[in-house]
Amino acid sequence: MTSLTLAGLIFAIMLVLMAIRVPIAIAMFAAGCFGYIYQVGLPPFFNNLNGVAFARFASYDLSVIPLFILMGNFATQGGISKALFQFAAVVMGRFKGGLAMAAVLASAGFGAICGSSVATAATITSVALPEMRRHGYSGRLSTGTLAAGGTLGILIPPSVPLVIYAILTEQNIAKLFAAAMIPGIIAALGYMIAIAIYVRLVPGHAPEHNDNEQKLTMQALMGVAPIAIVFLIVFGGIYGGLFTPTEGAGVGAGATFIAALFKRELTWAKVKQCFYSTAAASAMIFMIFIGADLMNSALALTQVPTQLASVIQGWDVAPLMVVGGILLFYVVLGAVMDELSMILLTIPIFFPVVMGLDWGMPSESVAIWFGIMVLMTVGFGLLAPPVGLNVYVVNGLAKTVPIGESYRGVLPFLASDVVRTLLLLFFPPISLWLVQFVG
Repeated sequence: MTSLTLAGLIFAIMLVLMAIRVPIAIAMFAAGCFGYIYQVGLPPFFNNLNGVAFARFASYDLSVIPLFILMGNFATQGGISKALFQFAAVVMGRFKGGLAMAAVLASAGFGAICGSSVATAATITSVALPEMRRHGYSGRLSTGTLAAGGTLGILIPPSVPLVIYAILTEQNIAKLFAAAMIPGIIAALGYMIAIAIYVRLVPGHAPEHNDNEQKLTMQALMGVAPIAIVFLIVFGGIYGGLFTPTEGAGVGAGATFIAALFKRELTWAKVKQCFYSTAAASAMIFMIFIGADLMNSALALTQVPTQLASVIQGWDVAPLMVVGGILLFYVVLGAVMDELSMILLTIPIFFPVVMGLDWGMPSESVAIWFGIMVLMTVGFGLLAPPVGLNVYVVNGLAKTVPIGESYRGVLPFLASDVVRTLLLLFFPPISLWLVQFVG
């Protein structure tokens, strides 16, 4: 069996297992086991498995993941999301489609202390959906907006997928967070513009007038103060050199816990739920790590990733076309895989290919820019059918809205995603401008 055939067979085993609803971590683990044992036998396989498991579970850098997840859980259970949406509704209520824009703004704000797309979508939906229904917003626009807004949970730092990319490629987490700031803001603005255009071109999905416009009060401002304080403490400390990103995640979790206590909505039962949810999410992520590591080890033995890099470098093709092809592959792969699995499985293959091309800029800048492009594209997969994990999550909470309506609702936001991705692809300085200020 040739190396290319074997690599294809490994991928085929993984996809077949996923098709029969085997969890993605187990599917990658089983495919990796087959490929590794087939090539080197059982004793080397067990030695490698022992080393891979220890390396992942003993990694200090990876402790940032459960800490950021815990930070988001404290914010969710502490009632911070409700105050955030109320503030956003006051700010945006004067515009047509203002509550939908407020949901996007609230998602962006919540994403700044969460780091998870699904958690952001579910949390803001529970707060915003009843209000949007009460004011006459259609199920299509409501669920589409909330699903799209949820992606801001990973597009705006802190971002768990971006942390994983930084670890896999040995890049500076703080610089990647800085690079994601402007694209994340562009994403939020793009979604609000998409809403403004949609409610004017397609009447009947948002109320024509807002008869209950509220004024900005000190109470509304104080409601979002905890989020602003936590954000300034965490990222001010990281970029000010007071602590590392991992330490910042710990400080952020502690600060969010204190902020939630001041809201007086955090009971002992909710505190326990925060830790249980964090443990479950972290366990899932680390299992995906192990499965992806084993599968990547099996693929590395075939030498297909190295051969692929050599072949592409020999082509007389513009580097942007290569990256464009990779991003299109991510869009297709996003139809069957979640964002963490895609990054863990593909970055060890694609990253050497991209870094081997002539970009005319420093290698660190290329690595950071490519990471932002990957982040933008995997967010696309959270909305696009036939899977669109965020769409499923939001639609499951909006029980009376058909899933087809929710998919129609995300179409304007997917168009915004395409425009944003092309903008960042052809103009890398947009992503890299803030990086120059990070030491």
